[in-house]
Amino acid sequence: MRFKIFFISTLLVSTAIISPSSAVATDTGWRYWGYFQAAPSKTTWTAAMTGPTVDIADGSVEGWSFVFSSNDIPSLAPRVKPSFKSICSATKSDADTKRIAVVIDFGSRAWAPKGEKIPKTIVRCVRTAKSSQGIDVLGQIIKVRANASGLICGLNGFPSKECGLEIATPVSLLLKK
Repeated sequence: MRFKIFFISTLLVSTAIISPSSAVATDTGWRYWGYFQAAPSKTTWTAAMTGPTVDIADGSVEGWSFVFSSNDIPSLAPRVKPSFKSICSATKSDADTKRIAVVIDFGSRAWAPKGEKIPKTIVRCVRTAKSSQGIDVLGQIIKVRANASGLICGLNGFPSKECGLEIATPVSLLLKK
């Protein structure tokens, strides 16, 4: 069974990453939590093809970014580069656990829900059981709110209520055409 990380109108997340200017092909889009990964020794983000219920290797970097996109591909990866070495250098390895670096980027004021304060980006190294999946690692750091289909709706209470809401394309992105 596939975990539904972003299924609005049954769209499936792909591995391509688009720029904000390509996100404005339509008058509306969605704001949601985009999920990204960087395999061990990789230094670039890749939009995840699956949700966070997959195994992740020791030395991986998991990324979450609150994004706006006019399609099913998350528009912006976390602004912090996926560097396992810099995030987890102080966390010693051991035979019983794995280490995963995590970056949670709460996005831009341009598409943040009105009246909500954007939390600071979280960058953390997590030591976790060898059997832990992405969702387990995320849950070790923050409170996760998901809907019945499994779509991640909120992280640490951001956004406070909505889940994958369709909105008008933010004016700041329209100006980048």
